Amino acid sequence: TSLIRQTQIDAHRLRLDQRVGKLCGTNYPASICFIVVNEFCERFSYYGMKAVLTLYFVSYLHWDKDLSTAIYHAFSGLCYFTPILGALIADSWLGKFRTIVYLSIVYVIGHVVKSVGAIPTIGDSTVHIALSMTGLILIAFGTGGIKPCVAAFGGDQFDEDERQKFFSIFYMSINAGSLLSTLITPILRGDVKCFDGDCYALAFGVPAILMAIALVVFIGGSGLYKRNPPQGNILLQVCNCIGFAIKNRWKNSKQEPQRKHWLDWADEKYSKRLIQEIKMVLRVLVLYIPLPMFWALFDQQGSRWTLQATRMNLAFMLNPLLILVFVPIFDFIVYPLIGLCRINMKKMATGMVFAALAFGAATLVEVNVVKTVVDPPPAGKCLLQVFNLAEGDVSMKTPDLFPEPIHYLQDPPEYKTLPLENSSMELKIEVLFKGNTSQCNQMFEQQKAYSLFLYSSTSGIQCKLVIHHLGLNKERYYIVFNHATVCGLLPASGFCRYPDVACCSQLDKCSTLDLGLLDFGASYTVILTEKAGQTVAHKMEDVKANNVHIAWQVPQYVLITAGEVMFSITGLEFSYSQAPANMKSVLQAGWLLTVAFGNVIVLIVAEGAGLEQWKEFLLFAGLLLGVFIIFSIMAYFYTYVDPDQLDKLYLEESVREEDDDKMKKKTNDIYMNEKRKNTRM
Repeated sequence: TSLIRQTQIDAHRLRLDQRVGKLCGTNYPASICFIVVNEFCERFSYYGMKAVLTLYFVSYLHWDKDLSTAIYHAFSGLCYFTPILGALIADSWLGKFRTIVYLSIVYVIGHVVKSVGAIPTIGDSTVHIALSMTGLILIAFGTGGIKPCVAAFGGDQFDEDERQKFFSIFYMSINAGSLLSTLITPILRGDVKCFDGDCYALAFGVPAILMAIALVVFIGGSGLYKRNPPQGNILLQVCNCIGFAIKNRWKNSKQEPQRKHWLDWADEKYSKRLIQEIKMVLRVLVLYIPLPMFWALFDQQGSRWTLQATRMNLAFMLNPLLILVFVPIFDFIVYPLIGLCRINMKKMATGMVFAALAFGAATLVEVNVVKTVVDPPPAGKCLLQVFNLAEGDVSMKTPDLFPEPIHYLQDPPEYKTLPLENSSMELKIEVLFKGNTSQCNQMFEQQKAYSLFLYSSTSGIQCKLVIHHLGLNKERYYIVFNHATVCGLLPASGFCRYPDVACCSQLDKCSTLDLGLLDFGASYTVILTEKAGQTVAHKMEDVKANNVHIAWQVPQYVLITAGEVMFSITGLEFSYSQAPANMKSVLQAGWLLTVAFGNVIVLIVAEGAGLEQWKEFLLFAGLLLGVFIIFSIMAYFYTYVDPDQLDKLYLEESVREEDDDKMKKKTNDIYMNEKRKNTRM
């Protein structure tokens, strides 16, 4: 029966190959065009939606940053945990083709629901939140469900010698979609106005259209695909087989082990073929155990590295662009040279080294970036800055932090740390101005930063203390002080706009101010005074601009991208090649789970370690180097297998077993005939 079934499958594949043909000048099947275009459109829709998702939470749903970040990462995690569900459906029930089609429909519906939730005129905030969460859940199940199926289904179309190049092209399509979407979608949100604001409905609607196109393109190639039929509920069989082997081994624990492998204890109930296939999968999954650490470093491009870039001069999307450049270079130059020189180099392990070096480079950049950073004060201390608005020099007697006189419209070059006796303390401040001493009492609290403004009045020097929020390294903001009325501090968005700052002391009297160059990463206080009926701005730099250029991030992006090319593409091909035919999607899902667990590692370290950023970068680099050593040892002892050879082996065994059965039946018939003859005699 097995021989007949295999013969029928081979004949079907031969007829399909003869009908499909190849792309011009290549050995690639024509069907691959539909798969690659499908993946490009799907990745465009996914990354395009994620590019504006956090801004949508903060500015549209009006969530705080902590809640927005939590929901964002929960959604990202779900997208990488659901592949196991898609693989189960594909391998045990619907097959890869129908699984991709049906879950893509769910995917499109999720995008549509998400886009509708971004239309302000539809319902209130509760309706918007409900639609948004429903859409995200559907998208997570859609994108996660088809992830392992598309890669494995594309691999099914190729012979062994061409499969590596397919995964390279496949990965290029992923990054091309990612690059374009992260450039285009934010433009659609910010530059196009709808409903009297940012057009999130359009920013989410375009990815929905791209996903619908991806579905149509994939279905369009349905007549050209090679399709391997599902093999039944294989995951349930695997779990039952493992459970039976453990149970049987435990029952016979007092006996001397007579089996080479613990799974062999299941051969009383399950076939040798299934047991051997499970061994293959488990050996690969064990090899996956160290891999999440690579993704823990790689995925920080969208978080830690982005935050690092915001403290420099410019943030830009470099990784997808480098991927498009590096993939053909590695495929046509690096890998052939490695093979020519007969260097036994494990590509995935080498990719880990590149990623660790990237974080070493990020550490060096971070050390230089933080030189101008003002860290929040520790417990028992606060930060203090003083601004002199009195028309003359002033000297601070207490606290003894500013020994030099402070000139008019000037401030000391940096914040000073003020020790406190308790969590809060009232301080008597004495100020000397034109030979007269003035005193004012101010209350200070620990772990806060303050700006103390000194201005003259008929009774002497007066003080005004204002809390200075230290969001200095994440965004630029300006403190504006109206000296004429000493009315307090106003944020720039409520008083002035930049550039072409228009400031008004009265509603009918406005002046246009030139604040000059405002460097990225710096923080300024702008003092506004009136002179001859005009408003004059005096700019003071509280936190110095960071002079570390964004170009210093290029080496770390180059290294991490080289590592990704060697690690991820090789891992995709390895996961496919080492999986039995009926478990390819399951093993692809296992590969994707390493990404999910990598994000879990980041959350644990980021929330639990409490390290300075450069120390955290160094920790991740060290951890990955340790994992590199462990993985290299594991890879050295790993023996590659050919699942196709396994099929042939068991096919030959089944033929021999059938022949043996026929021989036994023939021998038994002869014996029974002889016995009947003897009985009659």
